[in-house]
Amino acid sequence: MITPLDIENKRFSKKTLNGYDPEEVDEFLDELTKDYTMIYKKVNDNEKEVEDLREKIEHYTQIESTLQNTLLMAQSAADEVKNAAQKQADQIIRDAESSARQATNNIDIQIAEKKKELEEISKQFDVYKAKMESLLISQLELLKEVNKDD
Repeated sequence: MITPLDIENKRFSKKTLNGYDPEEVDEFLDELTKDYTMIYKKVNDNEKEVEDLREKIEHYTQIESTLQNTLLMAQSAADEVKNAAQKQADQIIRDAESSARQATNNIDIQIAEKKKELEEISKQFDVYKAKMESLLISQLELLKEVNKDD
């Protein structure tokens, strides 16, 4: 690529007949050098800006990648926590159901024992009632005999 310095240092051979006016050529070259220098600087500035923007894009691409990885890890961790909580909830429910069954069984056993006690007390009451009845009958008989003797 031709640099502004190349344009500025360019010299043409001078011909005396029908040649170009050296002052016009020099003026034109000076003007061309000035414009080319400005364009050359703009191109260099634009290339630097493009490179800076590329670096920024790379930086933001890395940030985006990091954020995506972080989101995936957070989602994974959330899923693990959710699964662990579900397992814990299921275990609590199983334990509660087991405790409820055990309590129900204990109550059923207590009810059966109380029924047996009630039956025994009822039998004892029947035996007591029969003994009392027998005693009363024997006392009544004894009174009848005592009354007969009088």
